[in-house]
Amino acid sequence: MSFLKRLLEQASNTLNAWLDRAKLTEHTFVIVVAVIIGLLGGYGAVVIQFAIKMFKSLLWQGNISLEAISAIPWYWKIAIPTAGGIVVGLIIRFVAQEAKGHGVPEVMEAIALKNGVIRPRVVVAKLFASAFYIASGGSVGREGPVIQIGSAVGSSIGQFLKENPKRMRTFVACGAASGIAAAFNAPVAGALFAVEIILGDFAVAQFSPIVISSVMATVVSRHFLGDFPAFVVPAYSVVSPFELINYVVLGFLTGFVAVAFIKTLYASEDFFDRLKMPDYVKGAIGGIAIGLIGIFFPEIFGVGYESMDSAMAGDIVWKFALALVALKIIGTSISLGSGGSGGIFAPSLFLGAMTGAFFGGVMHQFFPTWTADPGAYALVAMGGVVGAATHGPIAAILIIFELTTEYQIILPLMITTIIATLLASRLQKESIYTLKLVRKGIDIFAGREMNVLRSLKVSDVVKQSIEVMEENSRFTDVLERMVNANNNNIYVTNHDGELTGYISIHEIRQSLLDFEDVKELLIAADVLNPKLVIIDENDNLDYVMKQFGRHEMEELPVVSRMNGRQQIVGVIRQRDVIEAYNHQVFLRDMSGEVGQSFASLKKMKVVHVVDQYHFSEIEPPGIFINKTLRELELRNRFNLELLLIRRQKKKDGVMSSVYIQPGANTKIEMNDHLLIFGEKEKLDRLNRL
Repeated sequence: MSFLKRLLEQASNTLNAWLDRAKLTEHTFVIVVAVIIGLLGGYGAVVIQFAIKMFKSLLWQGNISLEAISAIPWYWKIAIPTAGGIVVGLIIRFVAQEAKGHGVPEVMEAIALKNGVIRPRVVVAKLFASAFYIASGGSVGREGPVIQIGSAVGSSIGQFLKENPKRMRTFVACGAASGIAAAFNAPVAGALFAVEIILGDFAVAQFSPIVISSVMATVVSRHFLGDFPAFVVPAYSVVSPFELINYVVLGFLTGFVAVAFIKTLYASEDFFDRLKMPDYVKGAIGGIAIGLIGIFFPEIFGVGYESMDSAMAGDIVWKFALALVALKIIGTSISLGSGGSGGIFAPSLFLGAMTGAFFGGVMHQFFPTWTADPGAYALVAMGGVVGAATHGPIAAILIIFELTTEYQIILPLMITTIIATLLASRLQKESIYTLKLVRKGIDIFAGREMNVLRSLKVSDVVKQSIEVMEENSRFTDVLERMVNANNNNIYVTNHDGELTGYISIHEIRQSLLDFEDVKELLIAADVLNPKLVIIDENDNLDYVMKQFGRHEMEELPVVSRMNGRQQIVGVIRQRDVIEAYNHQVFLRDMSGEVGQSFASLKKMKVVHVVDQYHFSEIEPPGIFINKTLRELELRNRFNLELLLIRRQKKKDGVMSSVYIQPGANTKIEMNDHLLIFGEKEKLDRLNRL
């Protein structure tokens, strides 16, 4: 393995050196990589489809159609899904934990917290696990795995090229777009899905490469799978303007179905998580449950495209469609809850198709003259459930539109999808993707600021200048301290040094009314406000900002807990938190821009800036190791500025670069890389040490 790592490292360095000599512009380089990601992502989508067909033919002895599977003995319908659950459980246990579940939340987490780093082995593990599980009857979809595979491809290429975090996130989004575009033969929807769902930000700067990857993946998919939609879609038309009222009602109905799906899915995950047994045993239990349902309703096996085609053709009775809605929710929840590998996109489409077939069948039965066939409602409801479940209405609308190319469907589709998404967002704040992250303490839709603030501790910004007085201090002394203090509050402690309250100008003002009568009688304990909001020095700044908002205060006391007692150590102000956030965002943006400069500096060593001034990246001389900047006196001795330190850290088994803005007490470590700014002559002098 070490030989392979050295070989890949050498190949990466050689390729980066060639790219440096090619002198590609930033935009050209990213577009070239986006083309490669799109091609590989498209091939990933093609391979997983062929793998599903191959495994399905092998496991079901060539009986791959719904009609053929319905006719095989009941015990095979239990044994095959059980085998699928066991195999996937073994892959999760021994190959890659990321192969578990629907994959998209893991991609979103990688972008939000891991700078887009996804282990390369996920490509193979997810492809094999999902293809085998879907083929064995797991009630899941192939779109989620395709997205995760494409994202892992984009991440692997970025890691191979040693790209900075900003580009890594772009490449992961390119991979996700290529996956969804190839799966549905829908390039526009693929690009919008990556921006709306994966990145969650329409203001993304690098939109062009995402579109390029989406288009290239579609080209690959069309070459191997043909240029036709993923579903057999009937001709669509609005029979009467009154029919739009039905689509409003359908919006509410699909919203409720999506929320029921989300809650059932995570209830199932909680149930299986409480079972203290190996993954393959849980997989076997889930497989048995799926098999038992499939004995009577084989429609819930696998992706379910054949059943969706029947619903859109109007060939499913509304009562049967309603039953399939409930059974598919249960089947998919058991499949994913027990550790199965597959997506929720196709199940959401299935639920939409059956919900629409049910609703359309009922409406057409009572109002045949001014309602369309049930198939039209099935098609529109697919967008409704997908939009409501993912909280991504734009991507859902575009996918359904690209599947039909019927302009007339846009108005009903927009009505149903937007209403469904609004209802689902009101009933369930998190989408089916983000809820998994929120339950792990990750809230990517709180935006950049929450992840930044969560990474900072109170101890990083606490101000140790604080006004403290004991409870028995005289009121006149309190007044004098308040007049001369630079802080808004005086904090009051008991004889053990524990906080009991605070005194602000508000408390002082109330006591001044009877000042002459009580000035010699009052003490601090008499005028303090006991309603304290205390912050621990180990709390993160996200929690602190919530306390500021909840209690409408601008300053809070910070305590340290030692030997079971609270000792006040300082205060934290709202403006300090805001300054820390802005500073950290600046550093992250700077690290993203400078990251590529580091890669160039590895070969060039020196980059000219202006006149005689240059950037230089150096490995620290031996005399620098384990010394602080205060001890080194770099500015005084060499007249140079140390701008950034790039340091390798291992997190969750993955090595990644972190960028540190140095301070006086920052200690230089072995294997650090220092970005230094100054005159060329002085840089050369430092390099000779």
